[in-house]
Amino acid sequence: MLIDPVQLTRELVNIDSTTYNEGAVGAFLYELLEKQNYAVEKMAVAQPDSPAAGKGERFNVYAALPGVTPDVVLSTHMDTVPPYFGFTEDDEFMYGRGTCDAKGIIAAQIAAAEQLREAGVKVGLLFVVGEERDSAGAIVANLHPKGNKFLINGEPTDNRLALASKGALRVEIRAKGKLAHSAYPELGESAIDKLVEALHDVLALDLPVEPEIGDTTLNIGVVEGGRAPNVVPDRAEALVLVRTVGPSQGVKDAIVKTVGDRADVTFSLDQPFIRMRKIPGLETMIAKFSTDIPSLTNWGEPLLLGPGSIHVAHTHAEKLAKKELLEAVKLYVDVATKLVQ
Repeated sequence: MLIDPVQLTRELVNIDSTTYNEGAVGAFLYELLEKQNYAVEKMAVAQPDSPAAGKGERFNVYAALPGVTPDVVLSTHMDTVPPYFGFTEDDEFMYGRGTCDAKGIIAAQIAAAEQLREAGVKVGLLFVVGEERDSAGAIVANLHPKGNKFLINGEPTDNRLALASKGALRVEIRAKGKLAHSAYPELGESAIDKLVEALHDVLALDLPVEPEIGDTTLNIGVVEGGRAPNVVPDRAEALVLVRTVGPSQGVKDAIVKTVGDRADVTFSLDQPFIRMRKIPGLETMIAKFSTDIPSLTNWGEPLLLGPGSIHVAHTHAEKLAKKELLEAVKLYVDVATKLVQ
């Protein structure tokens, strides 16, 4: 069955698979790959113990020719960020949640694998859940490696080969105070005041810079706290994401020292900074975002490459050029072939 990557993207985008609700798209891919004569495997991934959890099953999908250990595995994720919106198109672009992050990539990889099989390259496919939240699918997959030498991970890199990807350090800062009537602030202790002062100092930190890669960046993404305008707040919290360009321990130590006894600091995610190989003749870039690669260490030497722009991923303007999608198929074939020669 010949794969049309544009048509396959259309079908995939029209299946809602926001994180924790990937079961339907997983079932679709399982059936499709079986029809392609792959031996297909489901890797069960548990729903989190969280109010945000989905109700259905979720699983990774792995496919290879029966009895064959692949040299190269093409991989990306099935889940998308909310909110879901379906597929539309014009002559040049496809639009919809997941077109570039990462359902168009799934389609390109399946089409490329078809060509690689015909050329005699031992290729596998791995599609995982949960990348947009906690890499839960990649963590499960890492327990079940298949012996491949190379992993080509797909994320929107504008069809450029990434020489590095930044790490991701998720920081949770929580301050405690004492409730009081706001007319008598001296009887209370403001958790918000403590948190704001701590965040001010965290923002002023001199964070590491890596030549040829760039700066460590810090984003305060969520701030919550308090009860009412006329109540001295007894609680406040901030959720912070640091994009690292080297070992994270120094950044952790600096944040903990800076916050001091004004609040409690915990680190809920720590994905390392990764450097990757260069391939002559391919345009390159530095990925300022993180990927599943740090959680797939047992799946061979990693490379990062995919169609689409990260600048429209996660937005209402998410789109992917049809021409770029077709170019990605050729790129995946070319890169995989060079790796095994």
